[in-house]
Amino acid sequence: MSLFPLISEPDTGELTGSDGLPLYREVDWDFRTNKPVWKGGNPVYVTGGRAVLVWAWNALHTMRFNHDVFSTDYGLDGNTLLGQAYSGEVRESEAIRIVRETLQVNPYITNVTQVSVSFEGSVLHLSFKLTTIYGEVTIDDCDIAL
Repeated sequence: MSLFPLISEPDTGELTGSDGLPLYREVDWDFRTNKPVWKGGNPVYVTGGRAVLVWAWNALHTMRFNHDVFSTDYGLDGNTLLGQAYSGEVRESEAIRIVRETLQVNPYITNVTQVSVSFEGSVLHLSFKLTTIYGEVTIDDCDIAL
């Protein structure tokens, strides 16, 4: 019996890649509205690079250590950037480091490149490119309220 009987379970075929990791699967996400994608009353599932990108988006929008349901490795530790007497350059450099650390805990992500950050008050604007085991994916114009 399912916890949510009105939502059908996704097909969980045991597909694995050459590196032994199973095919990554995630509920699709609408980045403009910051909500999951639904069709016909059920969530839409994506796999591969798009699924890893959705994981990255959600990890960056989750404050680290704020939710007991997540491990201590999951989420963005962006609160450390607020209230510090950093110069603008140091603050941006620290933001890039924190973004990379947040994303590189995922074994499906092999590299985080072209990270661009800027601040507007307590809002972090960022863009980056992820190299995943499925290829490269990009996020442009990601805004995170710290």
